[in-house]
Amino acid sequence: MTSKQEPNEIVLAGGCFWGMEELFRHQPGVLDTECGYTGGENDHPTYQHHPGHAEALKVVFDPQKTDLQQLLDFFFRMHDPTTLNRQGNDIGTSYRSAIFYADEAQKQVAEAMIARVNQSGAWKRPVVTALEPLGTFWQAEQYHQDYLQKLPNGYTCHFVRPIQSFLE
Repeated sequence: MTSKQEPNEIVLAGGCFWGMEELFRHQPGVLDTECGYTGGENDHPTYQHHPGHAEALKVVFDPQKTDLQQLLDFFFRMHDPTTLNRQGNDIGTSYRSAIFYADEAQKQVAEAMIARVNQSGAWKRPVVTALEPLGTFWQAEQYHQDYLQKLPNGYTCHFVRPIQSFLE
């Protein structure tokens, strides 16, 4: 009898959550994505009022098909982790690069991946991705969920860079 592992999840921020969601949804082993806010000052944040919160993406994945290392490898290739509080035209702490870890094991994997990315020389500047403990993840408004599925030509500043995997 084989035991099926429960899905796992990680919360990431790397600019506007729309573009991140659209790219992550197509990654092998990703079961679900959800746009939201975390890391800020108020309860029940909204798009109009989310002081200190990052636009974040909850990624639910099947640990039998992918792992945190592979997802973080993709994360560091689909956004610029060297720009402080900015992705493309989006500027401010809402658009910071951050990994919101749920436990010490996730934090250690994230620290190791940041070190690999910096050592690779793939980016001309050092990684500024913050490691923050995951607090409450607040689901974003419904119109933000699956946004680029609803509006395929909508705004995004995310794309996969022609960078070799950091795991090779």
